[in-house]
Amino acid sequence: MKTLYPPLEPYAVHQLEADGHRIYYEECGHPEGIPVLFLHGGPGSGCRPDHRRFFDPKHYRVILLDQRGCGRSEPVGELRHNDTWKLVEDLETVRARLRINRWLLFGGSWGAALALLYAQQHPERSLGLILRGLFLARQMDLDWFVRDGARRIYPDYWHQLVKSLPVSGWNDLIEGMYKAVTGHNEALQLRVVEAWNRWGAAVTLGADFDPDALQDPELLLPKTKIELHYAAHRYFVEENQILRDCHRIRTLPCIILHGRQDLVCPVETAFSLRRRLPGARLRILAHAGHIAAGEEMIDALVDATDQMAEQLA
Repeated sequence: MKTLYPPLEPYAVHQLEADGHRIYYEECGHPEGIPVLFLHGGPGSGCRPDHRRFFDPKHYRVILLDQRGCGRSEPVGELRHNDTWKLVEDLETVRARLRINRWLLFGGSWGAALALLYAQQHPERSLGLILRGLFLARQMDLDWFVRDGARRIYPDYWHQLVKSLPVSGWNDLIEGMYKAVTGHNEALQLRVVEAWNRWGAAVTLGADFDPDALQDPELLLPKTKIELHYAAHRYFVEENQILRDCHRIRTLPCIILHGRQDLVCPVETAFSLRRRLPGARLRILAHAGHIAAGEEMIDALVDATDQMAEQLA
């Protein structure tokens, strides 16, 4: 059973100025190693120190980047000039600034979608992909999470989510919540933030969810604004775009890991991508869920980076 590599600190920290955003990114590991870009999920979350530890620091040059408005990037929660294609531009700018010819893309959930979209736009700059908890940004994926899928498993938290909004917002929950968190009614804003994050945590963590462990809604507001901003704009991509454009990356090595118990992104998403990428390796983890935690998922992720290091070497 493989575990995370020991903690390590970055050897270089950078900022990219673009459209009024200051985008944080860092490098750690081996400066002459295989370049790998870690893409966090959300949209809206950010990178954490443990994210450096999926990669053997003797073999990888690890780049972690906090996407616009996320984590250590500023202004936190900023929605202006914040969309999928701006993120793809940022990645390409960072690659050029770091003088990297081609890099490996590693992403989970929304990070997996962004990795696929970047690779499809820049296949000549991509060494391969390691994808976890796959999200494909289709309407059916959003519907599963907020309309008629996960709510059948967690009807109690679903009820709380709906009741956080006035009746006028019930017809389109995403639009209603987006207007609430970007509006001027502070009480409504914080109520929706709490309900949205309680819903997401319940579906993501399952039996491990502790309702009392939820962060202060004010602290969660920037992340929630970005998450709902992307969802309300259908992630700024055309319907089924990721699967449609898979022909552009069919020759890239790809490892897909997905938990059988993932209720945020059902395993169908990974299976659908594998059918479009016949050369990809799909591994379904019987006891894993959506997040990059737990012995089975960590073992699979570290093993995937080790395998890819051998293959790319």
